[in-house]
Amino acid sequence: MNHISILSVCLTSLLAVGTALAQEYPLAKPVKILVGATAGGGTDILARMLADKFGQAMKQSFVVENKPGAANTLAADAAAKAPKDGYTLLVATNTGQAIAPHLLKLAYDPMKDLQPLGMVVVVPHLLLVGPSEKARDTKELVAAMKAKPAGYSYASAGIGSTQHIAGEALNLAAGTSAVHVPYRGSSAAHTDLIGGQVQIMLDTTSSAMGQVKGNKLRALAISTPKRSAELPDVPTLREVGLADVEISTWYGLYTTAGTPKVVVDKLAAELKRALQLPDVQERLRSLGGMSEDMSIQQFADFNRSEFDRFGKLVKAANIKAE
Repeated sequence: MNHISILSVCLTSLLAVGTALAQEYPLAKPVKILVGATAGGGTDILARMLADKFGQAMKQSFVVENKPGAANTLAADAAAKAPKDGYTLLVATNTGQAIAPHLLKLAYDPMKDLQPLGMVVVVPHLLLVGPSEKARDTKELVAAMKAKPAGYSYASAGIGSTQHIAGEALNLAAGTSAVHVPYRGSSAAHTDLIGGQVQIMLDTTSSAMGQVKGNKLRALAISTPKRSAELPDVPTLREVGLADVEISTWYGLYTTAGTPKVVVDKLAAELKRALQLPDVQERLRSLGGMSEDMSIQQFADFNRSEFDRFGKLVKAANIKAE
């Protein structure tokens, strides 16, 4: 048998193995979806929604497992070190994938040890103030912050959170010096924002929409390039001259790097299908989120650009893990 014939036989065998693997996955055993946050939060809600849709379509159990802690990186660490077979998935946010790596010493490389599958949703941030704040728009707020530098603080859901980074981005872009006050999640921060203990917060629409629509908090701007259909009267940060503060929280689906391409492709295709379902679309809209149709490579490139972008912001603002 000549070299060409041998090569042809090898290629045919590989194709057959790949086809069989794609057909068999995920029938061998249940699939874990790891979440780096507690049950009931936005990441957990999205993971359980995907688990339900994947399970129905692929005739297998997809089980959500919460591993909160270390800025969402405990779950990512477990996914990075799992067997390379596609039976461990990760729903991650830019907190774990693009911010925490610049603040924490990790035992894995998020750019090399995790395989992107696709974007799930992008949730914008709102520039929020409490009922006692006299400023009626962003221009008035920035002027007030500059006139009284020691009189303003901003809340976040924790050190290294997207709310924290957005607050520092606001200081850098507007030339202000609001003091960071970290909380354990958005709910506690909202209570103090409403009560006037803190004056500002850049929080996600998924967390803050109820408070805004209930007239407990006022939204002065939104971080998306275009206005939100849910809040059509709220201008964008770009409109008010603060495009550098366009920071959103995004959620993506990953598996372990080195997983066979046929399995990666199958999972990515199923994610794309699930995100197009009407009830899923409605659920994402209710969170104030927007779907982003990206290929595997486009999402990987986006993740890399966000990793680099947040790295520069962390350095510019001199943010440290405490």
